[in-house]
Amino acid sequence: MSGRIRLLVCDIDGTLVRDDKSLSDGVIAAVERVRNAGLAMSLISARPPSGMLWIAKRLQISDVMGAFNGGTVMRPDGKIVLAEHIEPNCAARAIALLDHPAVTLWLFADGHWFAQTIDEVYVPLERHAANIEPVLRSHFNGLLARVDKIVGVSSDRELLARLDKEISSALGAAATVGRSQPYYLDITAPGANKGDGLSALAGAAGVPLEDVAVIGDQRNDMPMFARAGLSIAMGQAPAAVRTAASLVTLSNEKDGVAHAIDSFILAKVVR
Repeated sequence: MSGRIRLLVCDIDGTLVRDDKSLSDGVIAAVERVRNAGLAMSLISARPPSGMLWIAKRLQISDVMGAFNGGTVMRPDGKIVLAEHIEPNCAARAIALLDHPAVTLWLFADGHWFAQTIDEVYVPLERHAANIEPVLRSHFNGLLARVDKIVGVSSDRELLARLDKEISSALGAAATVGRSQPYYLDITAPGANKGDGLSALAGAAGVPLEDVAVIGDQRNDMPMFARAGLSIAMGQAPAAVRTAASLVTLSNEKDGVAHAIDSFILAKVVR
């Protein structure tokens, strides 16, 4: 790293927000201190754009952001700058590979969230996070031309971990496969990963990657950890994620982003 931080890119779920998906006053105030210090700030998330815009407005984000793990680059007003979609044949194969009695399928396309059932235990959480209502579909025929993300949802975390490896191997370079939460297995386009997404956000801001700090909590954040000059893992993150980061902060329930901003990022700027 060059010795300075010019851009902070932050994950949302498990990082910026609490477990109930709310923003704390402490985090809001810390982000204001980032702006006052003259740093740029952006967000990157597995969420669709609809789930990010209210947060961007509340935090007064003015830089472009990355939705769908960075596959969709958008402005804070919601205008899409760039969107990576899963190739239709790959999408069909991914859906077939996720066909398991313990897995529910979700599909995001053209601003909509399509779900096989609205009785799934994680639907209320996703309603809050995505900020849209699910559209009930027994199948996804006719929707595969512009798919942003396919999600396998299951309370069986060991099963999802196994499917993560199996589907990653089966789809290879045709898709990005990884868990955004222990109970969500995301499949997106090859360029829809937080490593490429971070590069796009840094390029838009005119900031070299060595001058970028990132904060995240899950395995899908590790690609951006590998590219950023400074990477910070949340305190409750899995061991592999914490090991991959430069530093570890407090948990999201203890305002870990605010702690990271004050102890690691602004302290670095001052020095």
